[in-house]
Amino acid sequence: MKKIRLMLNALAVLAICFLFSSMAQAQATRTWVSGVGDDVNPCSRTAPCKTFAGAISKTAAGGEISVLDPGGFGAVTITKSITIDGGGITGSILASLSNGVIVNAGANDTVRLRNLSINGIGNGLNGIRYLAGKNLHVENVTIQGFTSNGIDMNLGANNGNLIVKDTYINNCNIAGVKMQTSTGAATASLDRVRLQACQFGIDVLSGNATISNSVVSHNLTIGIVAENAAVINVESTIVSNNLTGVSGFNGTAVIRLSNSGIFNNGTGINVAAGTTVATFQNNRFAGNGTPGATNQNLSQQ
Repeated sequence: MKKIRLMLNALAVLAICFLFSSMAQAQATRTWVSGVGDDVNPCSRTAPCKTFAGAISKTAAGGEISVLDPGGFGAVTITKSITIDGGGITGSILASLSNGVIVNAGANDTVRLRNLSINGIGNGLNGIRYLAGKNLHVENVTIQGFTSNGIDMNLGANNGNLIVKDTYINNCNIAGVKMQTSTGAATASLDRVRLQACQFGIDVLSGNATISNSVVSHNLTIGIVAENAAVINVESTIVSNNLTGVSGFNGTAVIRLSNSGIFNNGTGINVAAGTTVATFQNNRFAGNGTPGATNQNLSQQ
């Protein structure tokens, strides 16, 4: 009887090992979604899944989910290194009453989101919520119609880097991009980005950000705002038609401006006590209701 029990236990262990092995083998390095797919499929090119959430469980860490044809592929939570690429199709995410994409990955994971349209249709929460992960790349993405932020970078204890390129964020009720962290270090780089028609274009509460070759316009409160001890470097960027263009809002925040245009804002520059808005003296100011003034000029070196 004892031998039979031992045999059964051994068989059970083997069955479990086989199950996990089969699950691991079922994950492909490249999977596909289609508007006419089905999440019971293996997510191959010939048998695609219907949603990003369905495909991600069948995609190995470090793999890629590609879009075969136009469709709405649903909100998704990402917990590992992965790429989601709409390719030339531009995959769509409709996020009614939810976040479009939540990135809650490992401390060494890299997530890439490319060629996507993320639409909150007026009642979604955040377009992208970046909670954890070493790197988040957002490339050629349109984000619009959210009640909170286009991109909400809200890190915990681990460090994180946000890299945004060729992206358009508009019509968000709080910020186009909002950055903060509890104990980790947050950095961001925005290049060729348009931040429009939100309360704030970019609001950095902690960490440091660089925005270059971009347009920050028609935001209802402030185009570019640094708070607490945050640092923002602004290079070759147009800040126009905001209630306030650039603001060192509170604390010891620092904003550095270089080769940028501050045009047609209600107030061009606001410098709160203790904060620094510095210019390399190669910027252009015109048409602001109240020009404002920097509190530090930096020589060109």
